[in-house]
Order: sequence, then C-alpha cells, then structure tokens
Amino acid sequence: MAAFVAMDSVLEDILDQARWAPSGDNTQPWRFEVRGPRELVLHGHDTRTHCVYDLDGHPSQLSLGALLESMALVASGHGLRMQARRRGGMPDSLPTFDVRFMEEAGLAADPLTAFLRQRSVQRRRLSTRRLRASEKVALAASLPAGYSVLWFEGWRARWACARLMFDNARLRLSMPEAHRVHRDVIEWGARFSVDRIPDQALGVDPLTARLMRWIMQSWRRVDFFNTWLGGTLAPRLQMDLLPGMYCAAHFALLADAPPRHVDDYVAAGRAMQRFWLTATQLGLQLQPELTPLIFARYVRERRAFSRTDGMLEMAQELSAQTQALLGGAATERAVFLGRIGAGPAAHARSLRRPLKDLLVPPAEGQAHA
Repeated sequence: MAAFVAMDSVLEDILDQARWAPSGDNTQPWRFEVRGPRELVLHGHDTRTHCVYDLDGHPSQLSLGALLESMALVASGHGLRMQARRRGGMPDSLPTFDVRFMEEAGLAADPLTAFLRQRSVQRRRLSTRRLRASEKVALAASLPAGYSVLWFEGWRARWACARLMFDNARLRLSMPEAHRVHRDVIEWGARFSVDRIPDQALGVDPLTARLMRWIMQSWRRVDFFNTWLGGTLAPRLQMDLLPGMYCAAHFALLADAPPRHVDDYVAAGRAMQRFWLTATQLGLQLQPELTPLIFARYVRERRAFSRTDGMLEMAQELSAQTQALLGGAATERAVFLGRIGAGPAAHARSLRRPLKDLLVPPAEGQAHA
C-alpha cells in the first residue's frame, strides 16, 4: 500500500480551508497528492459521463478554478505565493496541476480568506432592496482583468430572469437524463450533507420536499406526475420563480473573449470565486443559475443531450430567451449567472468531505492521473 507524504501544518491549513470552494451539486471534483511541505499535485476530474449539466466538464473546471483561487487566498495569509501549472498531455476530463507555494516577502494576507467557510448557496427568497452603488463597485472591482459584470435590476429585469429560470426548470424536471442526476445528488431528510445537497437547502416547503422524495424514486412516477398532475409546478414556483423575483438583482459574469479551453474555464472559476467571496464579505447572499448557459451551448453547438421527444425544442426556446436577455454575443462570453441580494445565510447547506478523504498517496495519484 502506497504511503502518504507527511504534510506540515501550513499546507494542511491551506487545503483544509480551500476545500470549501464551491462545486456543482457538491461533487468536489478534486483530490490532493502531497509531494512535500510546499508542493502538491491537484488531481481534477469531472462528471461529464453521467451528468447532463457538466457539458465537456466546463462546470467542474470552474470549480477547480475556485479551488485554486481559494488555495492562493489561504497561502497569502502564510506569506506564501502560489504557483500552479496545468500538466500537458492529460485528457481534459482529468485536468492535473502541479502546485507550489513559495515565500514572498511583504505579501499581504487577502481579507477574502476569512469568508471561505461562510460562503454558501442561498436558494430561498432574498431582500428586494437594490444593491447600493458601493456594493456594485466592490463586486466589479473584485474581478480580475478580462472580466466584467452585467446587472439585471428592477422589476422587469428580475421578472425576465425569473421567467427564464422557471421555464428552464421545466426542461430540467421533464428530462430523464436530469432525473438521474437529481436522484443521486439530494440527501433526503438532512440539513447538512458532506457529499451531496441536503433537501432542506433546496428552497421548498416540507410538504413539497416529502412529495418530491416519493416521486423521484422512479422515472415512471416523475413522468406520470409531470404529464397528468402538473408535477413540476410546485417545485418550479418555490425554487425558481419566486426566488427569481425576491432578490436584489440577477447578474452575468462576462469574459472579454468566449471561453474555449480548460484554462479559460479554470481562470473564470477563479474570477467567480473572488466575486462570490466579495459578496459574502458585503453580507450578500448568492445563488448560481448556470443551467440556461449550459443548454444554450447545447443548442448553439447542435449537441444532443436527451432522447426524449420535445426536449430539443424546449431547449431551443430557452436558448432564444437567454440570448434575448443577455444579447447574442454576451451569451457566448458569459461564464456564470446568478442572483444576489441581502438576507440571512442559508439555514441548511452542503458541507465538504473531510480533508483526509481528499488526500491520495503518490501511487494512487499517478493512477488517478
């Protein structure tokens, strides 16, 4: 059995705090192979083979970028600068990074580090108070060069975004390929979950949650309720339409150029994490709204995503809605969508696997790569 390399307290602190980076459905698509006191290999993976939302692994790559940014933030508090280089020759589905931490005199600790554990997804209603000018300035300033933010504020703009998410949810909840994902990523009867999403964090009332749990046990039940009993209506109202209206604004993070490669999405993930942590620092709550971008790309690139009749036509309508909202060119440059507003932190949330479960010894790391 391969032995682990000893890890000192500084590197342990960096990894223990960084593991709180966000990832789609709390998949945590990363493992750490420690090579020395200030050196490790980050083994990334994605869920494209079984998750319809992880198109080409790009959402997972955003998460890896958020993780790398989190590692750099914590390292700054120890007077260390992070250097991360992606290995060539690896498949895009297994992005692998050689990471080193080097002492740098005078390096200031980044204040965003304090909010790594506090940052979470809030799927419930938020205040409709408009964002203050100072808040918007701070959020825009958090983005690195090459990125900007597009705001959707006011009743009409929020309604357009809420309607897009409401219609998008109908596609998600009517497709067997998505049902398999939802069935596997929800931990029922839970306020917290280390490896999934607890049902109490979904944003639905207890009665709807119990009904969803029973219906989602089989696709036949889902299909019957959707066809004859309007089964998608209650969850779409509670998880999409009402939260979409009850917030300060929706927003899109735009890259100056459309992302094309792994490195583009990793860089976008680093920008996203700084934006999200800044929101947390300001006392604001945030919820990602990525799926319209994902299905718009399926349509734009004429990629199949479902064998069910009517799904493609529904996605085409949603793609048109997304382009009408963002603008055609901006749709291709958008790397992240979300809603934001003042409000209490989430009562229920996803946690993370303990660090010991994310470590792999060198031999296993090589096999993983």
